[in-house]
Amino acid sequence: MKLESNAKGVYVIAPTPFHPDGRIDEGSIDRMTDFFVGAGVNGMTVLGQLGEAPKMEHGESVGIVKRVIGRTTVPVIVGVSAPGFAAMRALTQDVMAAGAAGVMIAPPNTLRTDDSIVQYYRQASEAIGADVPFVIQDYPLTFSVQMAPGVIRRIVMENPACKVLKHEDWPGLEKISQLRAWEKDGSMRHISILTGNNALFLDFEMERGADGANTGYCFPDMLVDIVRMSAAGERDAAHDLFDAHLPLIRYEQQPGPGLAVRKYVMMRRGIIASDALRKPGAALTPAARAEVDYLLSRLAQKDRRAKV
Repeated sequence: MKLESNAKGVYVIAPTPFHPDGRIDEGSIDRMTDFFVGAGVNGMTVLGQLGEAPKMEHGESVGIVKRVIGRTTVPVIVGVSAPGFAAMRALTQDVMAAGAAGVMIAPPNTLRTDDSIVQYYRQASEAIGADVPFVIQDYPLTFSVQMAPGVIRRIVMENPACKVLKHEDWPGLEKISQLRAWEKDGSMRHISILTGNNALFLDFEMERGADGANTGYCFPDMLVDIVRMSAAGERDAAHDLFDAHLPLIRYEQQPGPGLAVRKYVMMRRGIIASDALRKPGAALTPAARAEVDYLLSRLAQKDRRAKV
């Protein structure tokens, strides 16, 4: 089941559950995977930027992927970003052999020109195998690499294996509109656009032509609802639900403590056993936990799923 350019819905970004001592929590991986599938997600991405992938050995990464794939039938995308192509190729080969649907590749922060970005993705696709479907991760807030719409079009047109754009630019609504316009006039082939950025702009991204979400907000079941409502034309209902979650979305989006917030809420919801981050990484302070608890209590007045 390989990733195709018609992917739609919610491809949730999965955190990696750890025990407090830093060991991988396989029981929580199982419970989390079951929860995601029960929430109605269309796919999963593991070992993404907030999956703490750089903190793991190769064997641990492959083990996580095999465990998730063995637990679900939805497509599983694997983050394989690495400083060099040798490590990227090795992980790609192992996870694709295990049944992954495709891989996600982020640009290194050393890229400074449009041509260097296009060349990087051409070489990356050659390195992992031209038949391996891949996702472009466009997240300048983290990677400091600016991809203009024209650069994305060049990558898409030069690489048949490019199937999905993970769109995390900010502001980026006009980028979605431009890419869809090029598809409409025939100057760019169709690809799926799934948005990240903790769903901070998902309400309007769907209206601009996004196919769904590829992010890891601590209420993925809400993301499923937003995508479904948007597709059904239930605009006001989608915005009402989104607005109720926006304060927590904003709080979880903070660079640095954001992953700790996500894991804390997922622990409170019973999805994972511990909110531990593998070192280096810090837990939430008591003050931050109290703030998250307050946000959850306010959210519970609008969405009973926040009553944890």
